[in-house]
Amino acid sequence: MEYDVIQLATVNNIATLTLNRPSMKNALNVQMRAEITHAVQAAERAARVLVIKGAGDAFCSGQDLGDNGNVANLDLERTLRDEYVPMLKAIFDCKIPTICAVHGAAAGAGANLALAADVVIAAEEAYFIQAFTRIGLIPDAGGTYWLPRQMGVAKAMGAALFGDKITGRQAADWGMIYEAIPLKEFDSHIQSRSLHLAEGPTVAYQRVKTAIRGSFENTLDQQLATEAHFQGECGKTRDFQEGVLAFLEKRPPNYEGR
Repeated sequence: MEYDVIQLATVNNIATLTLNRPSMKNALNVQMRAEITHAVQAAERAARVLVIKGAGDAFCSGQDLGDNGNVANLDLERTLRDEYVPMLKAIFDCKIPTICAVHGAAAGAGANLALAADVVIAAEEAYFIQAFTRIGLIPDAGGTYWLPRQMGVAKAMGAALFGDKITGRQAADWGMIYEAIPLKEFDSHIQSRSLHLAEGPTVAYQRVKTAIRGSFENTLDQQLATEAHFQGECGKTRDFQEGVLAFLEKRPPNYEGR
C-alpha cells in the first residue's frame, strides 16, 4: 500500500509510523485512518517494536472535522465503527510492543489514539486534551475505556467534563502515561526506549501485554493460572535460555525474539 498521509520506516527492528499532515496538526481523516491501520499490521510483521509519532509541532489534533466538507453530513457512529475501531484495535492488539511518542498537542481522538499504545512517553511540554464536550460530544476513540483505567474515575471524569489541558508532566504524575521527558532530551530518549524493546525478549513482551490487560477481568486464582501458563510458554523460548546463560556468564543477553 502506498502511504500519502503517514510515513512508515523500519530500522534495526524498530518500525516508526509518523502521522504526516503537519499543516493540519496531523488531524485524522479517512485516508489517514486507513493508512494507520494498514501500517500497524505491516509493522508487526517486519519489526520488534512500533513507535507512533507526529510530524511538525503536534502529535495529532484529532478528527478532521472538515474532512467531509459539511459537518452536518458527518455520520459519527458509522465513522467510529467502520474507521476508528479497526485502527484502534490494530494498535491495541499489535503483537509487538507499541510506544506513542507525544511531543506536542494530542487532542480529542488524537489523545485517545495515543492511549491505545502499550506505552505513552510525552515531552513535558506536550499536552493532552479531551476536547469533545467543547463541541457537544463525548470522548470517543476509546477515551471512556482508557482514561478511567489509567488515571482513575475522578480525574477521568474531570478531564472529560471540563476539557482541560493536561500537560505531559501532569499526565505522568496522574498515571495517565508512563513518563514525561524534557523536550530537548525527547528524541534521544525515545530512541533509547525503542531500542531496548527491539532488542528484548519479544515473546515475553507479548505475554506481558496479554496478562496485564486480562487481569481486569480475572479473579486472583484465574490470574495466577494465567501467569503459570504464560511462564511455561516463555520458559520454552530461545530467549529464556539466552537470558539465563547471559546471566550466568555475566554478559548482556543477545535476544532474538523467539
